[in-house]
Amino acid sequence: MFRLNTVISLCVLCRVSLCINLKFPPLFQFGAATSSYQIEGGWDADGKGENVWDRLVHSKPELFSGNATGDVAANSFHKWREDVKIAAELGLQFYRFSISWARILPTGFPNKINKAGAKYYSDLIDALLDEGIAPFITLYHWDLPVKIQDLGGWTNPLIVNWFGDYARVVYSLYADRIKTWLTINEAIIICDYGYNSGVFAPNVKEQIFAPNLCNKHALLAHAKAYRIYDTEFRPKFNGRISLANNLIWIEPRTPKDEELAKLGREYMAGRFAHAIFSKNGGWPPSIEKVMLKNSLAQGFTHSRLPAFTEEEKEFIKGTADFLAMNYYTTYTIRPGKKGEITEFLFLKSLPDLDAVLEPPPNSYYGVSRVMPIYPQGIRRQMVWLKKHYGDIDIVITENGYSSSGQLDDYNRIDYYEKHLEQVHLAMEVDKINITGYAVWSLIDNFEWLDGYSTKFGIYDVDFKDPDRRRTPRASAHFYACLIKTRALNNTCLNKDLLADSLSAMRRNSRNNAETFGSGVYFVLILSLVKFILFY
Repeated sequence: MFRLNTVISLCVLCRVSLCINLKFPPLFQFGAATSSYQIEGGWDADGKGENVWDRLVHSKPELFSGNATGDVAANSFHKWREDVKIAAELGLQFYRFSISWARILPTGFPNKINKAGAKYYSDLIDALLDEGIAPFITLYHWDLPVKIQDLGGWTNPLIVNWFGDYARVVYSLYADRIKTWLTINEAIIICDYGYNSGVFAPNVKEQIFAPNLCNKHALLAHAKAYRIYDTEFRPKFNGRISLANNLIWIEPRTPKDEELAKLGREYMAGRFAHAIFSKNGGWPPSIEKVMLKNSLAQGFTHSRLPAFTEEEKEFIKGTADFLAMNYYTTYTIRPGKKGEITEFLFLKSLPDLDAVLEPPPNSYYGVSRVMPIYPQGIRRQMVWLKKHYGDIDIVITENGYSSSGQLDDYNRIDYYEKHLEQVHLAMEVDKINITGYAVWSLIDNFEWLDGYSTKFGIYDVDFKDPDRRRTPRASAHFYACLIKTRALNNTCLNKDLLADSLSAMRRNSRNNAETFGSGVYFVLILSLVKFILFY
């Protein structure tokens, strides 16, 4: 009885994960994610065409912190071998990266394929496979070729076929080596930020029709790419394909706001998930209803939300082999007051719902002031997904913490620990089929409007150094330990152990910019022995 009471007391005093070994199943995969424009650089190298972010950073530098551009970024176009070594040193099971549409097809169209750009990704894929790391490709992560944007971009219905043509080219180049694909990353962000508020590329400010057209065409373009793979490539290569959804969990501000919160969840998650994973397809009925009501009240004769035909619903339905989920934040929702509703800008309000979004009262922040941290939200979002769409396979394709760049980033480790605890609870208690998790990001990158002032990498990149030297943060050791032990426990969270191993990682990084050295795992094992003997 004394021993039992002691254990209970210790578990009350310390975090659950320090008292209970939270093991992840053998088939659960750990990875890391990046995107082409954010890390590659080489913006006009070897025949690459211009994309919408190239155009925006050069034409309106004042929009970006420090007038930053992605012209060089982390220079992964030239330092990809080092990135592969970093991924291998961590023990990643998969590495998610995106293809630059304009690097493969400089004009956006398949009549001109850039062989040098195609070789760049081919070499990267082969190097990852040589290290036993599965390449996980995103076809489109926001960097639309300007030639296509000049024709209307995502508001032009022809983009459905244009995207399908691009997808077919990429499949033809790499499907023999790629088993997991994402078509589009966070289409809601593309449409609501790029074509609504216009704060992101392509910098279109048209709040009435453009974002809704964009969302519809993105769904159809995704489905087109899926159907092409399904019929032309899956029989031979048997890969899996989905699209990545940016899922922001919505809580009611007060208990009386629960009905509005339900509507907010459908708006934020259901606009894409319902069309693909529901039995009936199309937009969520609750969103169709409120959009029609508001459109008529605004003097329009039809809903501003473009309808799907029955044929289009069937075309989109079922076009995902798993649900890819990016999670960063949670917001509360309440009805807006007169004059309070603003444009959809960094989650201040949802004008389509006459609603205001506010951070949860008990949330906290990293450097980014638009992403309040609320770890419980990741589990609640997945419970909601299972309730609405059944026992689907979920892969968490992004989850990350923003910092100002310190190497001893224990706050980031705490962030990952708390979110992974929630993931583990969702798997063990809620019986949700979660099969993978990727940190955002492998390395620091161009963080859109924040430029290089906000850091998400578990590896630091020195953007003042022409060589863009990579240095492992404390979180890199934590993640390597997590992958190796496949568990959240005191081993990976102990600061003394972490400091010992991390100093070796950094020493090896300084000695050779192309590798961390083979000694890091030996140091980790030695540190574990020290812990067992002396703690």
